[in-house]
Amino acid sequence: MGKIIAIANQKGGVGKTTTSVNLAASLGALEKKVLLIDADPQANASSGLGINVDSVEVGSYQLIEHSAAAEDCIIATNAPNVDIIPAHIDLVAIEIELVDKDEREYMLKKAIRHLKDSYDYILIDCAPSLGLLTLNALTAADSVIIPIQCEYFALEGLGKLLNTIKSVQRIHNEHLDIEGMLLTMYDARLRLSNQVVEEVQKHFSEMVFDTIIQRNVRLGEAPSFGESIINYDVSSKGATNYLSLAKEIIKKNG
Repeated sequence: MGKIIAIANQKGGVGKTTTSVNLAASLGALEKKVLLIDADPQANASSGLGINVDSVEVGSYQLIEHSAAAEDCIIATNAPNVDIIPAHIDLVAIEIELVDKDEREYMLKKAIRHLKDSYDYILIDCAPSLGLLTLNALTAADSVIIPIQCEYFALEGLGKLLNTIKSVQRIHNEHLDIEGMLLTMYDARLRLSNQVVEEVQKHFSEMVFDTIIQRNVRLGEAPSFGESIINYDVSSKGATNYLSLAKEIIKKNG
């Protein structure tokens, strides 16, 4: 039975989508069957895996509002063993549309729970907010990965996210677990990067992944070609880091 992992942080620019795309591709490269659900209206995870977002007719919007079955929303990607439920800018409207629905926090969970038998891992790329979309992802997930960038305001807003996770555990999903905190955009030459790593490891020790994602030019280039770092440059530091993260997650869930 598969595991559903949400990748969430309400801060933008922390490497959430980069992690969603490249972790999915790395797990796929390690012969795991993966589904990536793009739950961010910006749809960057979709375009990052070669999907033409403008041509998406059914995707996460239709999935969450239950107007299409999950199976009809799934598209194969250019990454081996990785399927995606893509997003479209329409997804922006979902929060307003769900507001007066019964059990609105459970819409995604109901739509995807039967897919756990078909995949080893289902990853959800969350929007950079703590709105209804992210709440749906956390309610549907078994665990959450929190990317934290190695920069000055790294820990700002983390308390708010952890409080949201606690309230989801209390009200909607008692089994939600923190899969781990992932340090991203690390630059060994910067004192600040090293200070952030020390700080996060000191405060959250066991919850922090051993793998650290280093700042890497190739990692930044890959999405503009619609490819994961595994397809784009498997010998790059970025690919090595994400493969290492995938191995760590497989081992943890073994």
